[in-house]
Amino acid sequence: LGRDDMREFFRIIALPPRDLVDEFFENDLLKATLCWDALTGSRLAPRSPNNGILSLLYRMSGNIDGKPNSHLVPRGSLGGFMDVLCNAARTNGVEIRTGVYVDEIVVAGNDDGLMATGVRLKSGELIGADTVISNADPKTTFLKLVGVENLQIEFSQRIKRIRSNGLVAKLHLALDSLPSFKGLDKPDGRLIVAPNMDAIEFAFDDAKYGEFPGDPVMEIVIPSLFDDSLAPKGKHVLSAQVMYIPLEPKSGLNDSVRKQLFDRLVDKIEEYAPGTRDILLHGELLTPADIEEQYGVAGGHWHHGELALDQMLMMRPTYEAAQYATPIQSLYLCGAGSHPGGGVTGAPGHNAAKQLLSDLNRKTGENNNA
Repeated sequence: LGRDDMREFFRIIALPPRDLVDEFFENDLLKATLCWDALTGSRLAPRSPNNGILSLLYRMSGNIDGKPNSHLVPRGSLGGFMDVLCNAARTNGVEIRTGVYVDEIVVAGNDDGLMATGVRLKSGELIGADTVISNADPKTTFLKLVGVENLQIEFSQRIKRIRSNGLVAKLHLALDSLPSFKGLDKPDGRLIVAPNMDAIEFAFDDAKYGEFPGDPVMEIVIPSLFDDSLAPKGKHVLSAQVMYIPLEPKSGLNDSVRKQLFDRLVDKIEEYAPGTRDILLHGELLTPADIEEQYGVAGGHWHHGELALDQMLMMRPTYEAAQYATPIQSLYLCGAGSHPGGGVTGAPGHNAAKQLLSDLNRKTGENNNA
């Protein structure tokens, strides 16, 4: 970076996002929008120090068609994107099995230590493997699938201490027609409902104490505008990321509580798009608890762990597992809990593959030399 840029980097790296945007901008809407990208998916608010600026820089690191920090919806949505990747993998001889649940990573011992030798499915089927690569979050991988009995206590304690309680809920609405947002000819962008930084801060304060936000903040997209396969002709789907929804709310999560929260979120959208409730056909709300239960992500955290100074770079998820290889031989991590973190980047998988190939080449060389 050079002396001046490095000095500036160290100055801002631990600043609360609010301090940084207040320094350079005046417009409340702009400042709230910039803070949103620094905070979304995390347990942070505009006044929270230490991590937000790094998260903002991380989100700005993408570059699509020469445009930094681009936000695109692929045709077929992310499901269609996954289909393309799966087809490419199958073309190269990969067998993919879905709807099959892994019960444990099988670990065996030898003179060189412990080694992953395969996985056992919930059905009891054993699949042997020379290498096991886990895309599950670190807590699920080590504490549930490997088991603490196969780990050094210091390592397992560090994994247990990973901060991974999610605060983001996902709201999906099926709509009879395109909603009309005040002030917009067409809602074909990323719509952030956060009029100022205090709105974000107060929503976070509610969640800190196990409450649902009295005045929710959220990010909305209407993906059916980009992909007409997501809804019948003339109808649309709306998808929103809602901050901040606690993993374990004080009120619990029974049907009555869920309905109250769902209605509160729809009412908030109604403020900006009057008539949304009149065209609402169906709705789905996934809280962090639902994401944890349905998708097997510990804490329901979409990054598999906070993107924080002590959980980033060479400390993600923790040392002894920060270079994708783990204390268990032949077991690797490749998910969002690894460097550089979550988001649809493919970077953790790319890096894990490079590390695995490097290790295999080294072992091959050692065997040839022997």
